[in-house]
Amino acid sequence: MHKEEIFDIVKRCIREVLPELQDHTFEYSDRLVDLGADSVDRAEIVNKTMETLSLHIPRVELSGVKNIGELTDALYAKL
Repeated sequence: MHKEEIFDIVKRCIREVLPELQDHTFEYSDRLVDLGADSVDRAEIVNKTMETLSLHIPRVELSGVKNIGELTDALYAKL
Protein backbone atom coordinates (compact mmCIF):
# COMPACT_ATOMS: atom_id res chain seq x y z
CA MET A 1 0.00 0.00 0.00
CA HIS A 2 1.27 3.46 -0.89
CA LYS A 3 1.34 6.40 1.49
CA GLU A 4 -1.18 8.31 -0.67
CA GLU A 5 -3.67 5.44 -0.24
CA ILE A 6 -3.32 5.72 3.53
CA PHE A 7 -3.84 9.48 3.29
CA ASP A 8 -7.05 8.82 1.33
CA ILE A 9 -8.24 6.43 4.06
CA VAL A 10 -7.47 9.04 6.74
CA LYS A 11 -9.45 11.64 4.77
CA ARG A 12 -12.39 9.25 4.35
CA CYS A 13 -12.45 8.51 8.07
CA ILE A 14 -12.32 12.22 8.89
CA ARG A 15 -15.29 12.83 6.60
CA GLU A 16 -17.23 9.99 8.26
CA VAL A 17 -16.70 11.48 11.71
CA LEU A 18 -16.96 15.12 10.62
CA PRO A 19 -19.42 15.17 7.71
CA GLU A 20 -19.26 18.97 7.56
CA LEU A 21 -15.81 18.52 5.97
CA GLN A 22 -17.15 16.68 2.89
CA ASP A 23 -15.97 19.47 0.58
CA HIS A 24 -12.75 20.28 2.43
CA THR A 25 -9.52 19.92 0.46
CA PHE A 26 -7.20 18.18 2.89
CA GLU A 27 -3.52 19.00 3.16
CA TYR A 28 -0.86 16.98 4.98
CA SER A 29 -0.41 19.94 7.32
CA ASP A 30 -4.08 20.00 8.45
CA ARG A 31 -4.47 19.52 12.19
CA LEU A 32 -7.59 17.69 13.35
CA VAL A 33 -8.15 20.15 16.16
CA ASP A 34 -8.06 23.05 13.68
CA LEU A 35 -10.64 21.22 11.55
CA GLY A 36 -13.03 21.15 14.51
CA ALA A 37 -12.35 17.66 15.86
CA ASP A 38 -12.57 17.35 19.63
CA SER A 39 -10.69 14.64 21.53
CA VAL A 40 -13.48 12.08 21.05
CA ASP A 41 -13.64 12.81 17.32
CA ARG A 42 -9.85 12.48 17.01
CA ALA A 43 -9.88 9.13 18.82
CA GLU A 44 -12.70 7.89 16.58
CA ILE A 45 -10.86 8.98 13.42
CA VAL A 46 -7.68 7.19 14.51
CA ASN A 47 -9.63 4.06 15.53
CA LYS A 48 -11.58 3.93 12.24
CA THR A 49 -8.39 4.41 10.24
CA MET A 50 -6.54 1.68 12.13
CA GLU A 51 -9.50 -0.70 11.76
CA THR A 52 -9.60 -0.06 8.02
CA LEU A 53 -5.87 -0.79 7.79
CA SER A 54 -6.10 -3.78 10.19
CA LEU A 55 -3.50 -2.17 12.44
CA HIS A 56 -3.21 -2.42 16.20
CA ILE A 57 -0.93 0.35 17.44
CA PRO A 58 -0.72 1.50 21.05
CA ARG A 59 -2.14 5.03 21.19
CA VAL A 60 0.98 6.25 22.94
CA GLU A 61 2.91 5.65 19.70
CA LEU A 62 0.63 8.11 17.92
CA SER A 63 0.47 10.74 20.64
CA GLY A 64 3.23 12.85 19.10
CA VAL A 65 1.65 13.32 15.68
CA LYS A 66 0.88 16.96 14.99
CA ASN A 67 -1.18 16.77 11.79
CA ILE A 68 -2.82 14.33 9.41
CA GLY A 69 0.35 14.05 7.35
CA GLU A 70 2.30 12.85 10.39
CA LEU A 71 -0.56 10.47 11.22
CA THR A 72 -0.34 9.10 7.68
CA ASP A 73 3.43 8.69 8.00
CA ALA A 74 3.13 6.93 11.37
CA LEU A 75 0.51 4.50 10.04
CA TYR A 76 2.51 3.85 6.87
CA ALA A 77 5.57 3.00 8.95
CA LYS A 78 3.56 0.35 10.83
CA LEU A 79 2.29 -1.49 7.75
